[in-house]
Amino acid sequence: MKRFMLALALIVCVWGCSTIQENYTFADGTYKGSFKREIIWQPTDTSTVTLRFSGNTWSGSSSKPYYPALCKGTYSIIGDTIIFTNECAWTANFDGSLILGGKYKIKIKNDSIEISKDYRSATSDTHIDRYKLKRQ
Repeated sequence: MKRFMLALALIVCVWGCSTIQENYTFADGTYKGSFKREIIWQPTDTSTVTLRFSGNTWSGSSSKPYYPALCKGTYSIIGDTIIFTNECAWTANFDGSLILGGKYKIKIKNDSIEISKDYRSATSDTHIDRYKLKRQ
């Protein structure tokens, strides 16, 4: 029984230690694409967005005012999460949840990036903000 438990512990350790961690980094540059707030029960607009990344800073613009609210700030990547800080002052004349800031999931494939923030929960079915960008 001791040998079985030791072998099991060794297998779990090797299996846990050998998991492949994906690389969640991408090249600095200008990324263009779309932003959409996906709401299941109603149609939503799509805007054209441009995000520029340099070092750990970002700046951005959108074809529609405040959809999303982009300006400039810093970012960091931890695992599959990108964390944006937004350095701009904003007025209260729009939905503040459209400001690019906080934690988002990131998927990187070649020169394309998908950034999303899921506002849904077990008790609330609200929306998902999704950026789909390609390096220019």
